[in-house]
Amino acid sequence: MVSFVFTASVFVSGVSDSGMSAMVLPFSIFKLILFTCWVYLCLYLVQYVEFSLLVPKKFKTVGKIGTLLTGPICLLLFVVIKAAIRASESGLGMAETIKGQLTELFSNIKGAKIFESRDDGKLTIFDSSGRDISEILTHGKSGGKSPTLKLTEQIIGNALDDRATDILIDPKDGSTYTVRYRVDGVLKVVYDLDTDVCKSVINSIKAVSDMDIADKRRPQDGSFRAQRGGFKVSFRVASAGVIHGEKLSVRVLGRDASQFRLDTIGLSKKQQLMLQRAVEKPSGMILICGPTGSGKTTTMYALLNEIDLNTRNVITVEDPVEYSLPNASQIEINPKADITFAKSLRSILRQDPDVICIGEIRDEETAKIALQASQTGHLVLATIHSNSNAATLLRLMDLGVSQMLLASGLDVIISQRLLRRLCDNCKIKAKLTDSQIHEFRRKKINYHGILDARGCEHCNDTGYYERTAICDILTLNNKLKDTIANSESFIVQLRKVGDKKGQSNMKKQALKKIVGGLTNLKELHRVLG
Repeated sequence: MVSFVFTASVFVSGVSDSGMSAMVLPFSIFKLILFTCWVYLCLYLVQYVEFSLLVPKKFKTVGKIGTLLTGPICLLLFVVIKAAIRASESGLGMAETIKGQLTELFSNIKGAKIFESRDDGKLTIFDSSGRDISEILTHGKSGGKSPTLKLTEQIIGNALDDRATDILIDPKDGSTYTVRYRVDGVLKVVYDLDTDVCKSVINSIKAVSDMDIADKRRPQDGSFRAQRGGFKVSFRVASAGVIHGEKLSVRVLGRDASQFRLDTIGLSKKQQLMLQRAVEKPSGMILICGPTGSGKTTTMYALLNEIDLNTRNVITVEDPVEYSLPNASQIEINPKADITFAKSLRSILRQDPDVICIGEIRDEETAKIALQASQTGHLVLATIHSNSNAATLLRLMDLGVSQMLLASGLDVIISQRLLRRLCDNCKIKAKLTDSQIHEFRRKKINYHGILDARGCEHCNDTGYYERTAICDILTLNNKLKDTIANSESFIVQLRKVGDKKGQSNMKKQALKKIVGGLTNLKELHRVLG
């Protein structure tokens, strides 16, 4: 850090006479790179000072000017001060705290949007044809934004800021509606609104989603898009008539699938290697299972990112298309236009695919076509709603798939759940009970690295930030395939054993993450019971 500061300061103040005589070019490439890094860090620090609680509000301006002049020196000072405060509060060592601070800092710098803060960047909401929401609500007439439109934009904008995956608008009683965000898999109430005000918001969202605002009882589906700065996102909307009014569910869908990788979603090295080998095969079927919101689609896209899309023809069938995948053909299901999973799959098989991706297996026809395709030279990736690997096999057989077809077509089943990660900014040493310590000692588990949630401004006082996956991966070898195909008692045994083994494997994965300080015991009990 000292050498970096010194080198950069030399560049700013001027080059020495001896350096000037040795230079051939009018500038030094190396020093230009250092200067660029210096400027980038200074701009990041201005944003850091703006939102940091360490700098009082009345000193914000002075702090921002100071960081522009001192750069990384000031950054190091912030890290040390904040680490000292956190170490005294959490009981962790100073070295461990600074390490966590630096890890968080570099991840923030890597993903920072220097010229964009929470309040910066105009949010634009528009329908599928590109019409702005203000134009739709005012029927093309000019005028300022109405309070309803401002509130609608605020609800959607804050949901994006809070990393919400769902926005739920529900009638609480005859006079009040609640607006809730699902963040990291957990719902939280963010607004309590008057019924008349919230009905106007619901109507504005329905209007931009191309839904009938007059029909408040019959279930409807729609979609809209939004843009802020260079960030684009799409939304899927579903409405339903309920007691006291109308309920609206808005799913926030990402646009870029390139961010999902097997090494970033929480898999162990061994599991990553197993799945990398599976997607390298020219044919077979990989099935991802789990309840709603367990990250099945994310894992599916992480698998697709392991495939060379330039040399293999990848076609997906989804409802809806949640993420944009460059160099892949993506088909969206539309029941109103009679575009179903089964019909789309029949069409796909005539388009010379190498890899077929199915958003969800819901019926017997889709399951049979997918398994048959996996036997005819296609690699098939699909998701299905079930609780475990064993339950997935039973579910497919209950759909009408024969044991022989199941054994010959299916290669890998992935059952998964998502656990919230402890916020690196504020996690503290866990206070374990005597019984918990006794249990860890009995199982010879090192419990000294177990941490717990605390809460800070970075994680909105929840103590958690983002999620990590725990998986139970079942590879169907020849012996297991033979058992599935020929054993009459296999189904009975499967129903008797249930998902106990799968739950045990996922608990082991969760315990490894707990001992490693990534999550806590409370999350394990919340997700797995």
